[in-house]
Amino acid sequence: MEIKKNVNLKNYSTFKIGGKAKYFVIAKNEDEIKKAILWAKKKKIPFFILGGGSNVLFSDEGFRGLVIKLRNTRYEIRNTKLIAEAGVPLQKLVLETAKKGLSGLENLAGIPGTLGGAIWGNAGAFGREIGDVVEEVKVLDVRGLKLEIKKLKKDDCKFGYRDSIFKKRKNWVILEATLKLKKGEKKEIEERIKEILKLRKEKQPLEFPCAGSVFKNVLIETVPRKIQEKFKEKIKNGFLPAGVLIEAAELKGYQIGGAKISEKHANFIVNIGNAKANDVMQLIEKIKKEVKKKFRVQLEEEIKLVGF
Repeated sequence: MEIKKNVNLKNYSTFKIGGKAKYFVIAKNEDEIKKAILWAKKKKIPFFILGGGSNVLFSDEGFRGLVIKLRNTRYEIRNTKLIAEAGVPLQKLVLETAKKGLSGLENLAGIPGTLGGAIWGNAGAFGREIGDVVEEVKVLDVRGLKLEIKKLKKDDCKFGYRDSIFKKRKNWVILEATLKLKKGEKKEIEERIKEILKLRKEKQPLEFPCAGSVFKNVLIETVPRKIQEKFKEKIKNGFLPAGVLIEAAELKGYQIGGAKISEKHANFIVNIGNAKANDVMQLIEKIKKEVKKKFRVQLEEEIKLVGF
């Protein structure tokens, strides 16, 4: 395990934005994750656990601590259960379980990032979330120099819309998860994956570096009645898509520096060339301000801001 200095974080982010990590390490197993955390603790510096870097905006100043990039990628399929480490790319699991005729992950096709990141933010798409299939999550509880393994059942994870207990427990590191899937028809599952990937390609600006949806969709109870009426056709599963409000605020195509609100999907900010984190942050503020002014709705970021 080699701890490197001054590593460019933009190379580890799907946004291709960010300054340098003061220290950076790739951890390939549980033992290396523990060693890296203890190293940071002894040095009295913060650490940040990085998965696929797909839902993250690193600041232009970078991160003044240790970034631990997870590469713990072991997994196994036992009957209808999938046991996988946090660093496994979510897409690998979507495809491998499909090959075995197991259903449950197909709606998550095309979501970048790792299993750990997906569980941390309860990633989802097209009416399904990863939390739906979680049976157990193994975490490392970091308290000072004491590291303890804990296992949480699904209910303990407190999954909600793009939310989980892991967002609140900053001292917990997700190591591994057991997912409970269902037997299905291999051909049907693979067709569904194809269909989802096609939808993503049509609706999302995947040709540019970005970090996925910037804002969470808005819980309908928090939207003023008049605005609910105005957008009633767009309400899905009790949520009003953030992109609908951003588009209605006429912000599609709005640009600051190298960052632009996508013309294809208003809830995506894309890096059209050498964007700075500061450009993205200014766009985020502009969106929040305009949506609040026009619709009296407070948008909340879905992407994680690191080093700000």
